[in-house]
Amino acid sequence: MASIPYLHLSPARLRSTLTRFRSLRALVVGDLMLDEFIYGRVSRISPEAPVPVVHVEREQSYPGGAANVARNLAALGIHAELSGGIGQDASGQHLLTLLRHTKIGTSGVCRSTKFPTIRKTRILARHQQVVRVDREEPSHLSPKDRGAVLKKALQVLPRCHALILEDYGKGLFDQSFVDSLLEAARKHRIPSAVDPNVHNPLHWHEATLVKPNRVEAFGALGQPDSSNPKDWIAAGEELLIRWNCQNLLLTLGENGMILFQHNEKPYSIPSRAREVYDVSGAGDTVISVLAAGLAAGLSGQVSAELANLAAGIVVGKLGTATVTPEEIMEVARNHG
Repeated sequence: MASIPYLHLSPARLRSTLTRFRSLRALVVGDLMLDEFIYGRVSRISPEAPVPVVHVEREQSYPGGAANVARNLAALGIHAELSGGIGQDASGQHLLTLLRHTKIGTSGVCRSTKFPTIRKTRILARHQQVVRVDREEPSHLSPKDRGAVLKKALQVLPRCHALILEDYGKGLFDQSFVDSLLEAARKHRIPSAVDPNVHNPLHWHEATLVKPNRVEAFGALGQPDSSNPKDWIAAGEELLIRWNCQNLLLTLGENGMILFQHNEKPYSIPSRAREVYDVSGAGDTVISVLAAGLAAGLSGQVSAELANLAAGIVVGKLGTATVTPEEIMEVARNHG
């Protein structure tokens, strides 16, 4: 049977890889949140102010932030372990309940009375986001809180096949915290995948893969954003050297992705999205599939192509959605 050209995999090999995912265990460390979605309809403008009146029809809650990465892993059949901080509040308890319902490991989660659980509420009407309400404390975690999360993460890590660091810039990651986790991953020969944040410039020394978007890449270099493809190449090559990571994947939205590897030419990957309804959480899907592919023994190139394919699926859904192995197989066959 012919291979799927851009994946460099036969359908049988792809199916085997997706089956192997079910034997993997991955640790996600990062900023945890509760995502709430309020869906309704708009038929008039408020007489009190020039804003739409949303008649609520249904509400849903999902694990958000780094917890959404764990949710993506679980949808792929991977056993996800989660480590981060939440508050001793109703939102934190609701988040834990959602995680346990999805069979996501929570032994690495620390609770504190010093800060509330981050909660983001999105109000949508006719598939359009009307407004987003964020509830969070901007203060950083104390060294004690960060140390508690690090201790639990280091206890869980040796039992895992992949490490994902998901920085939403909410105060969990500092350089010492990151260095400890990446050093432990190297010690145990566990591939590490990093999703950086433009508001928290850190060095990701010797990570297996770092996945900045365009704004994050130029921000890390202290340069203004650029729409020039030549600048994208220069930025990716410089960050690959600066961070000394094995792979650097620069994500470019509708312009696809570019993979940078030492002693290799930059590898451009066009977007495979057919329809785009919502890009919320697409980066979480990408980092999940990247880490899974590396843990399953795929090359950086094939892992990136597979992650790009998964992203094309998830942006065709509304909300912070996930993808399944069955959806990946179906779309891969159609694209092939």
